[in-house]
Amino acid sequence: MENAVNPVPRLSDATLRDSAHMAGVEFGPRDAATIADLLVRTGIELVEVGMISGPGSKDADLISATHEAIGPHRSMSLVMVRDRQQVTGALDEAERLGVRHIMYSIPTSEEHARLKLGSSSLKFVEVLARSAISQAKERGFHVTFSGEDGARTPRERLVPYVTSGFAAGADRFRLAETVAYLSPWQMESVIGDLTAIDGSEIEIHSHNMLGMAVANSLAAVRAGAQWISATVGGIGERGGNAPLAELLMALRVVHGDTRFDLTHLTELSRIALRGAGLGTAFQSGPTSPQAFAYELPGQLTHPEAYETLPAELVGNARGLLVRTRLTPALTKWALLDSGITVDIDSFTSWLIRQQEENGRPPLDQDAIRKAAVDFQSL
Repeated sequence: MENAVNPVPRLSDATLRDSAHMAGVEFGPRDAATIADLLVRTGIELVEVGMISGPGSKDADLISATHEAIGPHRSMSLVMVRDRQQVTGALDEAERLGVRHIMYSIPTSEEHARLKLGSSSLKFVEVLARSAISQAKERGFHVTFSGEDGARTPRERLVPYVTSGFAAGADRFRLAETVAYLSPWQMESVIGDLTAIDGSEIEIHSHNMLGMAVANSLAAVRAGAQWISATVGGIGERGGNAPLAELLMALRVVHGDTRFDLTHLTELSRIALRGAGLGTAFQSGPTSPQAFAYELPGQLTHPEAYETLPAELVGNARGLLVRTRLTPALTKWALLDSGITVDIDSFTSWLIRQQEENGRPPLDQDAIRKAAVDFQSL
């Protein structure tokens, strides 16, 4: 097909958003502004920054710095979708921050919908998505809506959901390979079903646990996807994402795509990896220290919903790693079966203050347990 010969995908970069999800990784506003500027100079059309779930977004400074560097028209922020009231609060916050382009995170697989929405009903998910999309369009947002865990969502569930979202007025759909699952030929088939929907504009967001994020992204374009989501250095949770440099090199070498200025890529990688605290190189895939590290309680209590294969299979280990996003639920998980008894809310508040005073070092389960012992002695 024509796209196989002359792919012309538009690119978005999720480095400054995936930092809100990758365990223990935090970017400051200065790095965010520099990374956003270099991405735009490279030719990346849209920079995804931060996550908004309601009032008082923890990523407000990151979003503001990115807007100042490249303007809100080149930026997109992820908005969580759980219920109508929560969406209203999140959109209020997005408006306050000057966001113009939002990306809704909505679980589509039965397992993720049941865990996060309390119902696996396709009708329930569709109604929720249509309501959220309508709210945002009425306020003038450009709306991308996702299929979280979309790669594992059966065709008979995914296609009606996507069709319904476009009928509600959405501008673009992102298939999130939340759990790396598809081969390139399977990806081509899945995306082909979606690009066949009238008026559809499709984006692919792949994770790299199986080492196929770039290949799957190119397969999606071959099937008609118009957008690819990547990250600098491939950083991101669950084995990382499609690495930007490798993706752009593949587009140049395999498809002769010369639209992008590749001279900024090494500097981008250096700044992003330094800012993320990952040293000089990030190792993607299932054997990296970050591959099975989590900072969201649901990922720790229901790891089977997020893991392609269990950590133990490759001799790795599952664990907690957090800097600024510590919550009572995470603290409670860290202290399970430890024999340490503290008031969870008081201890969490105290530990957050300690983190701020000490420069926000990464905390794992052992560090939280040690801090709880110190707290007991106060």
